[in-house]
Amino acid sequence: MTLAMTNFLAVERALRTAAPHDLLRTVRSALVAHYEALEVDLLMADYSLSVLQQVTALPDTAEPLPLQATPQGRAFGSQEPYGQYSAEGNALDLHLPVTVRGDRLGILTVRLPERLCTTETVGELTDIAELLGHEIVVAERDTDLYLRARRASRLTLAAEMQWQLLPGRACARPEYAIGAQLEPAYDIHGDNFDWSTSAETLTMTVTNGMGEGIQASLLTNLAVNALRNARRAGVDIADQAALADQAVFGQYQGREYVSTLLLCLELSTGHGEVVDAGSPQLWRYRERSVERVRFEEQLPLGMFEESHYSAQRFDALPGDRLIFVSDGVYGAADKGGVAYGERALARAIHATALLPAAAVPRAILEELTEYRDTAADDDALVTCLDWFGRPRA
Repeated sequence: MTLAMTNFLAVERALRTAAPHDLLRTVRSALVAHYEALEVDLLMADYSLSVLQQVTALPDTAEPLPLQATPQGRAFGSQEPYGQYSAEGNALDLHLPVTVRGDRLGILTVRLPERLCTTETVGELTDIAELLGHEIVVAERDTDLYLRARRASRLTLAAEMQWQLLPGRACARPEYAIGAQLEPAYDIHGDNFDWSTSAETLTMTVTNGMGEGIQASLLTNLAVNALRNARRAGVDIADQAALADQAVFGQYQGREYVSTLLLCLELSTGHGEVVDAGSPQLWRYRERSVERVRFEEQLPLGMFEESHYSAQRFDALPGDRLIFVSDGVYGAADKGGVAYGERALARAIHATALLPAAAVPRAILEELTEYRDTAADDDALVTCLDWFGRPRA
């Protein structure tokens, strides 16, 4: 076994046996011992994806770094290691993406003597940063340290409930890449997204619960968990919608309801089905053309007792980009009262065509903020699905 492999395995072993709250100190000690690191820092992306914040024992004690126009932000955006000469002589700061299956968590910065910054070492440290990401995801079950580092300000209780309900903000497999974002990130109410993959299918839902604050969050929590319960029972998306409809109606008797768009795609073919139960919209970017994909509109979940739902056929082609938006996006208006979804949304989708899926939602929401004349009075959700398809054997 080579010395390089021995060093990597030693760091891996240290991380896997570290206490949940002690990952940074552990990886720092291991990198000092085995890679001669001079300094090691961990930064987490905040909920709004606007700044990177240091993980410290006492949160909010370090100055946040903007994602724009910083070396750390460059590494985060490109998802590639980025090096810069440090203030210390003959040393380099390596900024390494901390990412788990496409979900971008933050940046691991390692200061190394310049003589040690070989291609092999950078590759090993990049793998260590990814390994650290996996350990952070597991550790978050047992400690609040990393979740506290993600917030640039306090979350409302409703927002706390919504973020805890989400599967992540991005996911990538050979067949597809997903990115999603909610705004206002620290005061979200009823919008939500969810996905689940198996060996054969990808299922996605976009949900918009009516109301505000805790009531909207409770309503959406019930709907999302009802949809998950039905999905995990192995039923198709039409029956998932029907069972969730019964759960919501049983609790609220039609006084409140949830708008939902459900999509299920076969990974091998791109063939799939859609249930359109309310306000979320689907837009498609294909061959440099943007269009809204319209479906048969059915009743929102929980509006009436025992509503019947039927699925429509939908096919995704390799190269398609699918954009899911809530009414807080396409319904937002400018000074003249023109809705964002009439023209500006198509322009934003065109303008972000070269960005990876994980970066698209944030970019569209920034465009939306500039378009609006006033502060947001509704949740805004954008989910992007890039469909690559499965290569034929």
